[in-house]
Amino acid sequence: MKTFISFILALALPVLKFEDTDNLPINKIQVIGSHNSYKEAIEPALFKVFQAKDSVSSSKIDYEHIAITDQLNMGLRNLEIDTYPDEKGGRFAHPKGLDLAPGQKAYDPEGKMKQPGFKILHVPDLDFRSHYLTLNECLEDLKKWSEAHPDHTPVFITLEAKGRVVKAEQPATTEGFTEKHFDELDKVLFEKLGKNHIITPDDVRGKYKSLESAVLAGNWPLLKNAKGKFLFLLDDKAAKRDLYIAGHASLKGRAMFACAETGTPEAAMTIRNNPKDPQIQELVKKGYIIRTRADSDTREARINDKSSFEAACNSGAQIITTDYYLKSTHFKSDYSVSFDGHQYFRVNPLFTASNKGSHK
Repeated sequence: MKTFISFILALALPVLKFEDTDNLPINKIQVIGSHNSYKEAIEPALFKVFQAKDSVSSSKIDYEHIAITDQLNMGLRNLEIDTYPDEKGGRFAHPKGLDLAPGQKAYDPEGKMKQPGFKILHVPDLDFRSHYLTLNECLEDLKKWSEAHPDHTPVFITLEAKGRVVKAEQPATTEGFTEKHFDELDKVLFEKLGKNHIITPDDVRGKYKSLESAVLAGNWPLLKNAKGKFLFLLDDKAAKRDLYIAGHASLKGRAMFACAETGTPEAAMTIRNNPKDPQIQELVKKGYIIRTRADSDTREARINDKSSFEAACNSGAQIITTDYYLKSTHFKSDYSVSFDGHQYFRVNPLFTASNKGSHK
């Protein structure tokens, strides 16, 4: 019922006309999207068990999202997906949480988790319920939605590859991410969405010497050329990022951007979760695309504090994530975030007429 109601509300929202922004490069827009976009609530019976053991930790994940396509219909333009490799299938087929509390609804009655392939979930054995159990079905739905709305503004997707890096010399049975998994992940993105639906590092680099030099020259695609497309960012700043970049200078041939350090050939996008970080504005003005957060761990929502959201807006970070584009249904609060007019897309305030003198 909640999904249906939110969908009806979305249809009632005013529709923005984007003709006047068509010639803006995509680094000069600002969007709001969701964090852990796939997440369903922990079943009440299991949540009570978890809450009794750790009330602080349980409060941090006491939220849920409406269906991803409903979020997109509302106008959200950032999604976050967590994915785990599962080469043989069955790795997450029977979460331990199912045995900790009676009275839970059925989990995966179609046996999707027994199939090989990347899976989507938040915390194994505890926070495992998702609108999509497999990455394949999520991407297939995104493609269907996109092709039904061919003029949609670009959708940014942060993708977190869950699990530690597994080195070549480690036993083949060790669970984690390998170079092979990243190659397979790229293959899945290209095959399920289609290359014509993805803005890749190669697209942005063009004829420039490196991806970073293209970004610093402002070579992001114009909005009119980015409609109907998705842009992926690998959410990692350590070993997995380095593994993804290895052998792919300037991310040549890769499907995703990476959180590379400025001054390196692969630098183009990154994540700064603290919206009050003064470096965000500096990076945005130089041409990088930055993702930050309006809220986290349900903290701001519980006390109705929008100061982090306001800081995120003012920072110029192009991507702002939230768990509360709608008010919470888990506790009483008026907290929800959007731009003026209940919108989730706008011209980046750092590049409006009043700020033209403050950037390159």
